[in-house]
Amino acid sequence: MHDSVVYLSQLSIFQKNNLVLTNVNLTIDTGEFVYLIGKTGSGKSSLLKTLYAELPAQDGQANVAGFDLRKLKSKDIPYLRRKLGIVFQDFQLLSDRSVEDNLAFVLKATGWKNKTDIISRIMEVLDEVGLKGKRNKMPHQLSGGEQQRVSIARALLNKPLLILADEPTGNLDPETSNDIMRLLIRISEAGQAVLMATHNYNLIHKFPARIIKCEEGAVISSSNQLD
Repeated sequence: MHDSVVYLSQLSIFQKNNLVLTNVNLTIDTGEFVYLIGKTGSGKSSLLKTLYAELPAQDGQANVAGFDLRKLKSKDIPYLRRKLGIVFQDFQLLSDRSVEDNLAFVLKATGWKNKTDIISRIMEVLDEVGLKGKRNKMPHQLSGGEQQRVSIARALLNKPLLILADEPTGNLDPETSNDIMRLLIRISEAGQAVLMATHNYNLIHKFPARIIKCEEGAVISSSNQLD
């Protein structure tokens, strides 16, 4: 058992039968903020999908949030995913229901039953992302930045150990992107690890953190500086 939230050693990652990344070694500790960079098609999404068990982990070792991915049975994947929060570029909110109902849907789907507890947790996460007054709004009534904040609130609901953010600022203007970055960094400082895939090198310069890079079938860990 490893104390790190993510511990990958000598891992191979396949997309269908194609080897995408080989000999992957990566450790992410509690509360650490890490950028994931690399060209389109370099394997960033495949790495993220492996971490939340959409792609199988092959060869080597792979521990995420206390789960051994090499031994993970399909019935246990939902329990792994409760320990993870996933934030997408396109928000993926349910357009036919309010902010509160979007969040309640996730809590009910992950086993929450008590209505008072559900409302209480929803208000906690909305407060955390600065949207307490927007609980009754529909997604189309929110700006892109507000929709992404709801998406981050959704990711926080089950108090995950790790947030996986796949291009979370990709559809946002620079000022809004900065706000989302500050929020994600604050979340990591509160103790939840964040792994953020991005093409936005301006953000990396502005908010330095450890960088890992997918390149030529490998994952390269670097310092806090872009080459």
